[in-house]
Amino acid sequence: MVNYRFLGSSGLKITELAYGNWLTHASQIENEQATACVHAALDVGITSFDTADVYANTAAETVLGEALSGQRRESLEIFTKVYWPTGPHGANDSGLSRKHIMESINGSLRRLQTEYVDLYQAHRYDVATPLEETMTAFADIVHQGKAHYIGVSEWTAPQIRAGAALARELKIPFVSSQPQYSMVWRVIEAEVVPACVDEGISQIVWSPLAQGILTGKYLPGQPPPAGSRATDGHGGASSIRSMLNDDVLTRVQNLRPIADELDLSLAQLALAWVLQHDNVAAAIIGASRPEQIHENVTATGVTIPVELMARIDDVLDTAIVRDPALTAPGAPRAR
Repeated sequence: MVNYRFLGSSGLKITELAYGNWLTHASQIENEQATACVHAALDVGITSFDTADVYANTAAETVLGEALSGQRRESLEIFTKVYWPTGPHGANDSGLSRKHIMESINGSLRRLQTEYVDLYQAHRYDVATPLEETMTAFADIVHQGKAHYIGVSEWTAPQIRAGAALARELKIPFVSSQPQYSMVWRVIEAEVVPACVDEGISQIVWSPLAQGILTGKYLPGQPPPAGSRATDGHGGASSIRSMLNDDVLTRVQNLRPIADELDLSLAQLALAWVLQHDNVAAAIIGASRPEQIHENVTATGVTIPVELMARIDDVLDTAIVRDPALTAPGAPRAR
């Protein structure tokens, strides 16, 4: 069964594996299969579920809400996010303006079939909206009881510090950062993690398997397996393309002896590696089949010895991306 960890300096506990439905629900898999995956997550003790209004243009929230219907709400931790365009992509259908945030939370609650979310996160930083406007809107949502905690995704260290300062003034719990993080993508380590430690904020990391690269199913010199994310035309292929090169894929295959020493699969090794880090509260996992959930949960509770952590670094070497400037490259740059 999955263990719980505190989220930031708050009293909220979340499962160290959270189930996420980016690129799967209402997109890659049918609703019946999505529901089976959610129920598999519940069966192994996962109670934390991550989604966003932009996933499948709001449809992923609907699927998750339906899959969780009938569960005891107090026993779940539901996260969603706001920022990216939704609906018909009108002038106010994106960003972190008060108008968009207030309308988006109501839509998310309706689709998720709940009166509140446990965590509401800014999906990117919005340079086109004053930060005070954004944080005040979040504060009103918390005070209205529509969200218990707030957080952000892919914000830089200075942005996180500025948001945390305003959250203190507004007396609302700013507790999470949701960045990409894995054995090969470590851009948060130099700046974001130290800022979060200072501010009492935890990481809820996405793509701990590097879009499937770290599972070892992609082999150097060979085409991607049929049905894999690299062959998906709904956004999966574009998200993984930059890592599909023979150097990275060869280095991943060279991790197999380390995984074997720990009696783990490569996917389990990658998840266990992420969970070794103290500032990580949870790693988000997705699934297109229930059995993937059962495999991934084996990574919890694993301790990787220090010497093997060092060997992982040696094996991956130049495949590791560390540049902190790569945080949030997709956010707009000007008003």
